[in-house]
Amino acid sequence: MNRTPINPWDWSLKLGYNQAEVIEGGTRQLICAGQTAVDGNGAPQHPGDMRAQIELALANLEAVLAQAGMDLSNVTRLGIFATDVDEALKNFDCLGMRFGSTGNAPPMTLLGVTRLAIPGLMFEIEATAVV
Repeated sequence: MNRTPINPWDWSLKLGYNQAEVIEGGTRQLICAGQTAVDGNGAPQHPGDMRAQIELALANLEAVLAQAGMDLSNVTRLGIFATDVDEALKNFDCLGMRFGSTGNAPPMTLLGVTRLAIPGLMFEIEATAVV
């Protein structure tokens, strides 16, 4: 798979993502449902702690990717939903630490929402991945 970043401006690179990417030669695509801070039984974890919720949501995303034989380097797009955008942005270094080691800066969208599907959850991340 070849990935060509498209960045007419460089401001998004400072935030850790490309404006777009051209993906060529991929043979398998995985579309992940939103991953949140829940345990293996679906029970919400870390009430009121945005950082811990982001870390667990990312760990859950990595588990889904691993089940499909992929990892964060295969992610080609992220959709992120947060009940408090400012608090999520304060903790975006969590994404940088995980994705930075892969050299991957997938295009992403961050949306502020009034609530997520399960009360108490503050952060959700969905992904598309390609091999």
